[in-house]
Amino acid sequence: MTDAAATIHEEEVLEKSYDAQLMRRLMGYVRPYSSLVLGALLLLFLEGVLQLVGPFLTRQIIDVAIPARDATFLAQATGAFVVVLLAQFACSYGQTWLTSMLGQRVMRDLRMQIFSHLQRLSVSFFDRNPAGRLITRVTSDVETLNELFTAGVVAGIGDLFTLVAIAIAMWVVDWRLATAAFVVIPFVVMVSRFFRKTVRDSYGDVRVRIARINSFLQERISGMRTVQLFGREAHERSRFTELNRDHLSANLRSITAYALYFPAIEVLTSVALASLIVAGAARVEAGTLTIGTVAAFLQLVRRFFEPVQDLSEKYNIIQSAMASSERVFKLLDTVPSVPDRLTGLQPAPGRAVEVRFEDVWFAYDVPHTATGRVDNSADAEPEWVLKGVSFTASPGRTTALVGHTGAGKTTIVNLLMRFYDPQRGRILLNGIDIQDLGLAEVRSVMGYVQQEIFLFAGDIATNIRLANPLDDAAVVSAARQVGADPIVRRLPGGYSHVLGERGASISVGERQLLSFARAIAADPPLLLLDEATSAVDSEIEGDIQRALRVLQSGRTTIAVAHRLSTIVSADEILVLHRGEVVESGTHGALVRKGGVYERLWRLQLGEGAAVSPTAGNRLPPVGAVR
Repeated sequence: MTDAAATIHEEEVLEKSYDAQLMRRLMGYVRPYSSLVLGALLLLFLEGVLQLVGPFLTRQIIDVAIPARDATFLAQATGAFVVVLLAQFACSYGQTWLTSMLGQRVMRDLRMQIFSHLQRLSVSFFDRNPAGRLITRVTSDVETLNELFTAGVVAGIGDLFTLVAIAIAMWVVDWRLATAAFVVIPFVVMVSRFFRKTVRDSYGDVRVRIARINSFLQERISGMRTVQLFGREAHERSRFTELNRDHLSANLRSITAYALYFPAIEVLTSVALASLIVAGAARVEAGTLTIGTVAAFLQLVRRFFEPVQDLSEKYNIIQSAMASSERVFKLLDTVPSVPDRLTGLQPAPGRAVEVRFEDVWFAYDVPHTATGRVDNSADAEPEWVLKGVSFTASPGRTTALVGHTGAGKTTIVNLLMRFYDPQRGRILLNGIDIQDLGLAEVRSVMGYVQQEIFLFAGDIATNIRLANPLDDAAVVSAARQVGADPIVRRLPGGYSHVLGERGASISVGERQLLSFARAIAADPPLLLLDEATSAVDSEIEGDIQRALRVLQSGRTTIAVAHRLSTIVSADEILVLHRGEVVESGTHGALVRKGGVYERLWRLQLGEGAAVSPTAGNRLPPVGAVR
């Protein structure tokens, strides 16, 4: 993977130590399920106590039952040991089920919150953040937090309790044997600290590699047509092999650390057992210590080092969860750069919507703070896409936007839909600044047909209906108005026909017809058309133009156009050049003026448009734009 492609994920390299504030915030998601936590902790504590029963039964059997040949006590002790084992099994099963339930519910809540928050973020946020990174937040990072609750915090508390309980029991029974067994503890601490650091580093590498793989796959799968068209399969396979190899290497480093750590702890456990036997042998021979006590200690030492191993692993789970939670909460704390105000104002009474731009300036490259707000502290002048744009689009009239590529035409539409907010100036709907309106209120009055059509995987009726509560008759009516009904009925299942991802199972022209039907289904008072007929043939375009002639009646229409032949009948044409409105007027007036528009018109005539400059009123009405 190239350095340039990799740098967009470098912010994911986080080595966050334990953070009490983050943990408190995480615990807020646990609070609704406190009963699950309490139940799991009770079972863990009970299991820790039960682990002490076996060694003490062993001590009594060796020191009392066997010398006295007490078969009754031996049978009772055996029965008690079986009961203890069954009780431990039940406790282990119960706490595993409860912590898993806790983790799954917290994971569900987090994912729902992240997805809901992503839908509220402004388009500018998605311009700056690749989809692969965001997918990693919702999948891998949330899964890490699931591990925190299922195998981390709650189980770690249980391990600590077991560790303390066994240490106290050993110290109370015989402090000298306990001292002999604990002589290896400093070495255990040293090995565990080295293990934690190694695994933490490898975990960080794995997270970065996963994010890069997700981003790479998302981009290549979305652009598979381009990959195949240019024969880049072998090249992309080579790049994916490199990413996959890096991911494998990071995982192997983690596996190597585990492969070294657990045998090291086993060796130290064996040393502790040997130290215990050496320390106890002389005392047993002298009669100051019983064999049963030594046997009990051997079992206790073995059980003491089991949670030590678990705690080192759980510590790394907690550290990994801290890094993941920091990334997740950074996303959740991102403030939309386009704030939503639920004012209850009505921007468009009835079907009349007047759009007015007043001295609007806008730039895409304005720096943002970490919370998504515009950073006004920057000294450099931004690269303005729009410079002092002013115009009015009135009800029942069509306003067309034309100009060279990059002149700012589509930007005007994006600002009107509040995908972005201007840095200077105002945009008014019926005299109300759209920044004083809720996003839903602004967009509810608009029907938008864009050049790049996006259809969701699902049936056709749902794609036309989308968020509008329309019955089947209204859906069919909308399709019929734009000439899509005959095409839909030819498909298997008609309006119930299920489309592939992004509508890939139908042609581009058919997708564009459905986007038209979707735009007019809600009967909006404001139509925004962005090169809306670019993907349809001449016959279908004629049907759409006739439908648009009816639809535009009484509505405000703003059309962005590259093909000037589609907007010659517009009531007003605005000519944009380098972000400024340099000319405005009707088609005929602009051609006679001999300015920028006239040069654009002549260029398109030279490309084969057999249309007379004086024939504007005889051409079809506006129907497409960009």
